[in-house]
Amino acid sequence: MNRFKGQVAVIVGGARGIGKAIAQRLFNEGAEVTVFDVLKGDFSELENNHRTIKTTLVDITDEATLNEAVKNVIDTHDRLDILVNSAGIVGPTSTKILEYSLADFQKVVDINLTGAFIVTKAVLPQMCNQKFGRILHLASIGGKEGNPGMVGYASSKSGLMGLVKGVGKEYADSGITVNGIAPAVIATPMNEDTAPEMLQYMTSKIPMGRLGTTDEVAALACWIVSKEASFNTGYVFDLSGGRATY
Repeated sequence: MNRFKGQVAVIVGGARGIGKAIAQRLFNEGAEVTVFDVLKGDFSELENNHRTIKTTLVDITDEATLNEAVKNVIDTHDRLDILVNSAGIVGPTSTKILEYSLADFQKVVDINLTGAFIVTKAVLPQMCNQKFGRILHLASIGGKEGNPGMVGYASSKSGLMGLVKGVGKEYADSGITVNGIAPAVIATPMNEDTAPEMLQYMTSKIPMGRLGTTDEVAALACWIVSKEASFNTGYVFDLSGGRATY
């Protein structure tokens, strides 16, 4: 498929896990892809016909550096069609609020919510000039329902969904869509640090009885950021194995 041929995509948090799977699928479907991450991603296995996924070391909470990185992509390609923000951290788990430090809470919010605000602002001017754009943020079912012992994560993802809804409506008549995905637990390296009892609790709430896969997230994400998804904005799509049915 060449669904994204001629389009330019930035994937924030694309060095591993969900972001990497989305970056790979967009690239394989023809997009010119740049990954922003604090980690250096390896996409050498995808190199073909002199095309490759470019990587840039960027901290999503560093507004000046991120703005410069976005500018470099636009200067290189003269356009920017797609932003997928998959950057995020879990923070403390199995930790009640009275034991949850302000520093830990602030760190999770800075990356999961403030970073999303920064990168959304960074890409909107170019998308407005083009009268076309697709912005997708990775939220969480935990932001909809709340996961006990993860107050920072649940709060930040709830806030992220509010950002999606508000900005989606602000730009609904502009040719730009802003959407989110709220997955249940997905098998990624990020969950390797989640306490086993917390992981078991979250998995037990999924009627399908298993974790989701990064390929399943990438399949939905790539439809949402495609031209086909032209009448969806300000919406958070569930991907929960039956956990969310509303």
